[in-house]
Amino acid sequence: MATNNSNVTLTGLARRFVEDGLLDEATAKDAFIQASQNRIPLITYLVQNDLANSSGLAFSAAMEFGVSVLDLSSFLPEMMPEKVVDEKLVRKHNALPLYKRGNRLFIAVSDPTNIQALDEIKFNTGLSTDAILVDDAKLRAAIDKYLESQDSTMGDLDDADLEGVETEGGEQDDDAVVAATDVDDAPIVKYVNKMLLDAIRGGASDVHFEPYEKTYRVRYRTDGILKEISRPSIKLAPKISARIKIMAQLDISERRVPQDGRIKMKLSKTKAIDFRVNTLPTLWGEKIVLRILDPSQAKMGIDALGYEEEQKKLYMDALEQPQGMILVTGPTGSGKTVSLYTGLNILNTTERNISTAEDPAEINLEGVNQVNVNNRVGLGFAEALRAFLRQDPDIIMVGEIRDLETANIAIKAAQTGHLVLSTLHTNSAAETLTRMMNMGVPAFNIATSVSLIIAQRLGRRLCNSCKQAADIPKDVLLAEGFTQEQIDTGFTLYRPKGCDKCNGGYKGRVGIYEVVKITDELASMIMEEASSIKIAKQAQAEGFPNLRQSALKKVIEGVTSLEEANRVTKD
Repeated sequence: MATNNSNVTLTGLARRFVEDGLLDEATAKDAFIQASQNRIPLITYLVQNDLANSSGLAFSAAMEFGVSVLDLSSFLPEMMPEKVVDEKLVRKHNALPLYKRGNRLFIAVSDPTNIQALDEIKFNTGLSTDAILVDDAKLRAAIDKYLESQDSTMGDLDDADLEGVETEGGEQDDDAVVAATDVDDAPIVKYVNKMLLDAIRGGASDVHFEPYEKTYRVRYRTDGILKEISRPSIKLAPKISARIKIMAQLDISERRVPQDGRIKMKLSKTKAIDFRVNTLPTLWGEKIVLRILDPSQAKMGIDALGYEEEQKKLYMDALEQPQGMILVTGPTGSGKTVSLYTGLNILNTTERNISTAEDPAEINLEGVNQVNVNNRVGLGFAEALRAFLRQDPDIIMVGEIRDLETANIAIKAAQTGHLVLSTLHTNSAAETLTRMMNMGVPAFNIATSVSLIIAQRLGRRLCNSCKQAADIPKDVLLAEGFTQEQIDTGFTLYRPKGCDKCNGGYKGRVGIYEVVKITDELASMIMEEASSIKIAKQAQAEGFPNLRQSALKKVIEGVTSLEEANRVTKD
């Protein structure tokens, strides 16, 4: 920190923390100054900036003031009084109402010196207030859960004239009629809204609403793994389906064919989340899957995606080229879209004309001309590309190269002064090249147009709060693919444990990449129509680590576990 703390005299809690060995004096002085300037409690500042352990601070403060510490993890949420204290006050003072006895309200706080919080809550509620000391980290987590339970609505949904939806016509049974007339029932609206909001707050990527013969379930895909969240009554299935379809502006009377739609959720004046909605007629009703599309993912920056430094440099260098083709490959849900949009966001300046053809456009980017392909009206990828080339383009992004016609137009664009980005569904960089050959693209065109290939997967990150060291025999490590040099150098492997801050020992995901630059040697092999095995060996020889090697490096770095590396990369 750049603050001048030479004139600060430590008193009260700051002095206590130094005496208890939680902070050194210089750090305590700087924290005291910064907390005062930011007008937040000292304890909150220390915890938010990872300067001290939150539980240690709580016990030290308890000793200073002669009070006990309550473990919030053992406190029953059902005891908390509903809507007694305004949400703004709870957030402002980091103070949680725990329980009410007569005219007395007991408030959980992490800073016992925060008298202003008690006074303001007392004035607002008309109740006498008593403070109970708790761990700051647990308090903030408890406040989030408390406020979620108090308000399960989504906020301002952009439903666009729901009254105008037609519910008559076509073939429909009694259940469909009931669903169409009851979709605005408060319990159904509230339930669907809560499911979507909880999915966002829980970091889910997809929400599945699934009807069966006698049951109905809702599942979230979080960190790549599906988990059952709720089992509403099967009788509610038509109503839930109709409500979601109305929100997505779909035809609720049509239940025989799949439909695609979109929902926009406004979480605040500055943040909105889109849901891509697809319905599918199944044996027992419509299954609906919603993909959560967060525009902020494209603006996280390349450093947040998990590229190794060498891989990041290769990608950035390719983005700086005036022409050529960058291909991102991997299975569905491997993060290809985020990688492409991150690149587009870097390129998105007023000096460049950027156009994209997608099926459909998942993330909206201001300044980028995005086109949804629509084969029913004759607007496919190939037709969109031809139009782009008449629109004075600098950069073109094709959602996916699916056929020879699209591939040929994209390659010609890359050869004539345009930078082209696209995806393919293949398992590795080498297989991407042979896949294009199998499509019928001439080898010479591939060798002279493709400049970089990124194959990727998404692996779950280990939770830093609970991961445990794992003792694995050396012979097992060698069999898994670690080199003798890596083993001799020494490293610690970790395994998941699970705590209240994560999902079974994992929290979030990280990209695992194979980034291959098309060198002169590789280009020669492509023109000779070498097999994917030979191309992969040459890429290895030139120092481009494959997916397995990149995954094992993440294991060595403690970012993920060996089990997770095996799940996403082992053959």
